Amino acid sequence: MTQNPWTRQQQQQPNAGPPESSAAPPAQPDLSPRGPSAPQHGVAPPAEDQRLPKFAIPMADTLWWVGVHGGAGETTLSLLLPGTRAANHRWPIPPPPVPTPVILVARTHGSGLRAAQRAAIEWASGVVQGVAVLGLVLIADAPGRLPRVLDDFADIVGGGVPRVWDIPWIEEWRRGEAPTPDNTPDEVFEVLESIYALRASNSADYPAPY
Repeated sequence: MTQNPWTRQQQQQPNAGPPESSAAPPAQPDLSPRGPSAPQHGVAPPAEDQRLPKFAIPMADTLWWVGVHGGAGETTLSLLLPGTRAANHRWPIPPPPVPTPVILVARTHGSGLRAAQRAAIEWASGVVQGVAVLGLVLIADAPGRLPRVLDDFADIVGGGVPRVWDIPWIEEWRRGEAPTPDNTPDEVFEVLESIYALRASNSADYPAPY
């Protein structure tokens, strides 16, 4: 995978001495899953017309962002992390035996959370063969805190996937500015560093034969 361009490097000031040997190393992201990391027996899939479409890919060679509704932000995320791809609201299905890693993407408004819940249930039911869902990115749909009812619903939805990452509202992106390190807040750096580390870690739940 392409070298991660989103890792913040400590810049040494001119004429500064060498870094202190006692400085603590940067904290490593927690990659352990918080929710189910594989489909579960007994989960009923959504109705056919509520499922995401599928498309074939030649091999499981990259990380895919699966936007679960229009305007979710999957294309922006694919630009933020080179070497990853947007799936255009579809499941990318490789040939057996290795599944491809995917991350679901949704906005935090009610319809976005419901779409994320349907996609998580579809994956958990086992009807989507060939993908390894690593988690869900929730992108704020408006500035400020989520209303309590949506915040609670987001917790419920997040309990159905291995991991959840949150990206705040970014006004520069809303105005159409291309995402760059200069207009990207620390929270996004942390999300991208975590996902990059997860993708590179060959963790226990990826890859697994199917």
